[in-house]
This record gives sequence, C-alpha cells and structure tokens, in this order.
Amino acid sequence: MLIQVPSTLVLLKRLSTARDRTAPLLPLAPLEEEFAKQNPQVSIVIPTLNERDRLPTCLEGLRDQTAKEIIIVDSRSQDGTPEYVKELQKDFPIPLRLITDDPLPDGWVGRPWALHTGFLNSDPTSKWVLGIDADTIPQKGLVASFVQKATTDDFDIVSLSPKFILKTAGEQWLQPALLITLIFRFGATGDRTQFTENRVMANGQCFLSKRAKLVELDGYELAKSSFCDDVTLARAAAQRGAKVGFLDGAALMQVRMYTSMQETWREWGRSLDLKDASTPMQTFADCVLLTAVQGLPLLILITLSIWQLAPSILINSLFWLNAFLVLIRCLLVFGIRTSYTEVGFWFWLSPLADPFAIIRIWISALTKPKSWRGRTYT
Repeated sequence: MLIQVPSTLVLLKRLSTARDRTAPLLPLAPLEEEFAKQNPQVSIVIPTLNERDRLPTCLEGLRDQTAKEIIIVDSRSQDGTPEYVKELQKDFPIPLRLITDDPLPDGWVGRPWALHTGFLNSDPTSKWVLGIDADTIPQKGLVASFVQKATTDDFDIVSLSPKFILKTAGEQWLQPALLITLIFRFGATGDRTQFTENRVMANGQCFLSKRAKLVELDGYELAKSSFCDDVTLARAAAQRGAKVGFLDGAALMQVRMYTSMQETWREWGRSLDLKDASTPMQTFADCVLLTAVQGLPLLILITLSIWQLAPSILINSLFWLNAFLVLIRCLLVFGIRTSYTEVGFWFWLSPLADPFAIIRIWISALTKPKSWRGRTYT
C-alpha cells in the first residue's frame, strides 16, 4: 500500500492529460502534397545490417514520398542488402545512394554510428534529416505531412509512433504488455507533458531533425554509446533548449518490428528500460512504479482471492486498489487497439503478460547489452 498508493496517483496524473494530447497526424490534401513535392527539403537516412527481407517494403513505401534523397547506410550486410539497393538505384524515382559505414569506431553503437554517417554524407542544402528504420512501412504522404507539422509547430526534433503489425499469438500476447510500460511511464503519444526535457519520448523508427540542430549537436555524438539512441539524443537536445516532440503517426506508418514472441522479448525488451537516456535513480523509480501499478495488481488479486484472508480495512483497501488498477489496465487494451493493424484472441489477454513484461524491464535495467543486431560489444 505504501508503494502502490503514491504510484497510482502518479499514474492517474499521467493518464489524465491524454485528453489534451496533440491530434494524430493525417495525410495532406493532394494539392498540398503536390506543392511540397516541388521543393523537397528532406534527406532520408536508412541504417541497414542484413535487412534484405525487410528493406523492399520500406523502399516501396518511400518511392512516391517528398524527399530530396534517400541514403542507405549499410554496415557490411552479408545477406544481399547492398546488391539489392544497387539494383534499384537506376530506376528509383528519388536519388538513392548507398554508402558503407564500416569500420565502427570505438565507443559507438552501430545504429547511432550509421545515422551519424548518413547525416555527415547528406545533402547540405536539405533542411531536414529523417532517420527511418528498414522495418518501417511508410504510408502515402508520410514525409510531406510530417515535415509540414514539424514546420508549423517549429519542432527541432520530432518522431512518430507507428501502427504495429503483429502476426503470431505470442507477439499479440507480449508486445502490448511491453507497450503499456511506456504509456504508464510517459502517458499517451502526443501528450504535451512529454515535451519537457525530463520526460521526452522518441521513436527512432521515424525520427525527424532539423539539419541545423544536428549540426549544433554534432550529429549523433551525444548518443553514440546508447542502445536507445533516439530517446538519448532527443533528451539531450531538449536539455540544450531544442523543441522536441513525439506524435501519433499511426495513420502514416506501420512497422513489423519482430517476428516472434521470443524475438520481441529479446530485442525490444532489452532497450525499453531506457537506462542509457536516464539517471540510475530515474530508471529505478520507473521500475518500482511499473512493478506497483502493472506487475503486481493481478497477482495480488489472485493471491487475496485464493488465500481468503480475514476481512479488514487494510485487506479490503488493498483488494479494491488493485481491482481498480486491473480495470485501468483492461480499459487500456481498448485504448491501444488503434495502434495495431489487426488483433486476435491473445491480444485481449495481454494483461496476463504484465508480470512477465515487468520482469523483462527489471532484467534489462540491471544488465548491459553485449550484442545488438548482429554486432557484439565489449
């Protein structure tokens, strides 16, 4: 009770601001998009390492976007990724460039180094640099709508949350529970309270930066050793006075992040703690809060129901507090439904995965990754 009561109050405060969040982004009207295409201002950077299977859908989605160039930064892929890009270069409607970022310098993680390399090699006349992951499936009008919103609201750095594609039962059970950990810590996507420097969220799958701001920050240097480089760079920029945002882009982009529950547990789970972008105290406080409001409520309800303890004010209060938290969690299943292309039976049972999701966050918070996307780090 001593931990759950204040944690619940914090949670309610964060969820209460969802009503005032920024509206989701939508495609521009046809005439607006055609006007934007007359003066493309964006260099798109896609980091790749053995992405031959996922890159085609990403590039197909970018084929008709409003961009000055697309730079594929490859890290010595062995699956035919460079050869595939070379095949497309001749007939692709947007200038398509292929560069290699090898070797990886000491102190850098592969992904921020690839993005940094792409930024350094981008057209200096571009006003914006857009980092996109190969597992992203851009929808029609993504770039034009994104840039217009960033320009209108004068963002220096802004990223989008996607619409997730889940196919296996295991993914549909575990992934929503992991996603909820972000909502419990930072509120709904587009929540303006996230734009403060200590609570900034970001998504590197679609990460737009003013070129001038990246020049000022020395590219991705501030996030070079981070396994959550998107949040690390966004928070570092916010601390230096940049205007940073995180918006709902579900209507403009889809993503197939992982192909199984095991891969979701291993790959996404080890970066969700965001410890590289937080102080140790912040990471610990987040883990405690998630344990109190997401990991324990269902377990406490089951325990109290089985043990049939003698009624008392404390026991009754504990029961109803946790029943309230479970209700909130179940309602959020409906709230996040629009973040997925389709859902099945196991999606609706995702609250049962909450204790496992919190265990994964604790494991990640207490360990340092030794490998990532095919690279090993000492």
